[in-house]
Amino acid sequence: MRETTVSKIRFATLSLLVSCALSGTTVAAPAPVSAAADAKPAASGRLVRDGVAIDFEARPAGDATELVEGGLADIRFRITDANTGKGVPGLAPGAWLDLAHVISNPKANEQKECKDKIALYLKGVVGVRPMVDLNSYYLLVLNKDPSISVIDPLTSVGGVTSTLTRIMLKRPPVDWVKSPDGKHLFVSMPVADQVAVVDAATFRVVKDVDAGDEPVRVAVQPDGRYVWVGNNSRDPNRSGVTVIDAHSFKPVKTFTTGKGHHEIAFSDDSRHAFVSNRDSGTVSVFDVATMQKVKELQTGPRPISVAQSALSKAVYVADGQAGTITVIDAKTLATRKVIQAKPGLGPVRFTADGRFAFALNTLESVATVVDAGSDEAVHDIKVASEPYQVTFTAGYAYVRGLASERVTMVKLDTLGKGREPVLQSFAAGGEAPKLAGDLPLAASLAARNDEGSVFVVNPANNTTYFYMEGMNAPMTGYLNRGHTARAVTVVDRAMKQGEPGVFSTQVTLPASGKFDVAFMLDRPQVLHCFSAEVKPGAVSDAKLAVPRLEFLPAPVTVQAPGKTTVRFRLVAGKKDTPRTGIKDLKVSYFVAPSGTRQNAAAREVGDGVYEAQVQLGETGAYYVHVDSDALKDAQNKPYLTLRAVSAVAGK
Repeated sequence: MRETTVSKIRFATLSLLVSCALSGTTVAAPAPVSAAADAKPAASGRLVRDGVAIDFEARPAGDATELVEGGLADIRFRITDANTGKGVPGLAPGAWLDLAHVISNPKANEQKECKDKIALYLKGVVGVRPMVDLNSYYLLVLNKDPSISVIDPLTSVGGVTSTLTRIMLKRPPVDWVKSPDGKHLFVSMPVADQVAVVDAATFRVVKDVDAGDEPVRVAVQPDGRYVWVGNNSRDPNRSGVTVIDAHSFKPVKTFTTGKGHHEIAFSDDSRHAFVSNRDSGTVSVFDVATMQKVKELQTGPRPISVAQSALSKAVYVADGQAGTITVIDAKTLATRKVIQAKPGLGPVRFTADGRFAFALNTLESVATVVDAGSDEAVHDIKVASEPYQVTFTAGYAYVRGLASERVTMVKLDTLGKGREPVLQSFAAGGEAPKLAGDLPLAASLAARNDEGSVFVVNPANNTTYFYMEGMNAPMTGYLNRGHTARAVTVVDRAMKQGEPGVFSTQVTLPASGKFDVAFMLDRPQVLHCFSAEVKPGAVSDAKLAVPRLEFLPAPVTVQAPGKTTVRFRLVAGKKDTPRTGIKDLKVSYFVAPSGTRQNAAAREVGDGVYEAQVQLGETGAYYVHVDSDALKDAQNKPYLTLRAVSAVAGK
């Protein structure tokens, strides 16, 4: 049975919408979506139905004058009262971009075709997905091996898998952080001494940036200008932080700060950066504008975590050995107060409004809650055993424990001095996370941006669970076949509402041609397709010039130990011309879930066909990839799966 998801609940009126007859008035000449906009949009349209006007426009972003393949476009819908012109609040429209074509019943009229398209999009049928989903979100699962799994929660293959693609990394990842605009993901790879920059739109690594010795924790300033990376070098002279330009993806400066692991926080105006030095017992403070260290603060013998509250304009440093939380004024850089808790303090995280901090005590299995309004501890809440991570939705704090399969939920509006917090819990799998062994710094739970729901990875059973508030248990789970899940984050591509009734987003136009912009609204009931024309651009030829890889048919089941031959073809251009003479092709492969990556040289055998001998030393599922400088710009590179069985009879 198809699992229920957040988006399916959001569009629960589909059966009603697709069964009703479409009626209304279409106005050929559109009204301007924004009175302040002087330039004419490249595509626009207007629909009036049941007293509601829906205005659509697509404008090229930046200095561009037309919609071009590969270019950025600003998409906007304005939903207003047809009589007053005021925006209609409280709506949740859906929209999709796809090349115009008839899916079924070619003799049907345009709106019937549009209705059929929307119905198929909402069903999550594999192979029938729009080129751009303006309501979509994706799960990115950090794996133990050098990869990130991308999961589309709206699509499943026979209920077995929802994996859209995988992002291959140079070395195993440990931590990651999204840019404030959500366009990039920065992933630390300590073994490589680099940070991988992942494009969140294409799910490709766009650059591997040198990031000092043993980069671990990554953090982005609130203004998005710089990425700060903690260097956990064993050499005291190289232990500190490296600063990376978040736009050019180039290292700016490396600082030596002190020994041990480093946590990083910022003032809300991005003026100062605060870096803890666990083994030195200090916090280093940097002036971001001058890129100079301005102060060294003593905050206890073992500073474990730093967190910032925009509400109190202060930074809070938890010391695991002393059991204290030091409050530092983010403007004067002076110690404002020291809050006494108990030894064993670990991560400290603030609610989105900056009011309450949750300081997790792994030894006591307690969450100490600090009220930033008074800088005092107001609760010691018994939570999941050995708590180590916490995240928040608008209504709840979710606390994950190392020694328990259960996630503790704390109702945020019940917090405060003299109040009794309301607790709930649910099981995310049947095993405790610490049974999985080594875990990364990256969080194993992530909140959906605009929904009362979270995704929780249980690394012990390799499954990511989806939980919606109000339920007794997770609604579904996504098994990460072939890899070992360690952490999760959400990439949200949904339209955002600005002023009431105005929904907008920016997208990359994936192809040239005539597009249908399918639109759905539940009140009033609307299913309608607007149109947009996208012109070919220089990107078209550039994309075709990039070699495209395809594996040639081969037996799926092979014997181990033993060798097998992997063959593949490279083509390029409009006519799929064979690409010959590529000398640096390398075949890499490993046994799932996280075996040692091995390499094999590839040789050309003619007509763009190459082959490599792969040595399979043990039984199991193998994943085979092809790398080359010629393929670095290729999108969605395929991979080959081999199942190795014992070559010895009877085993």
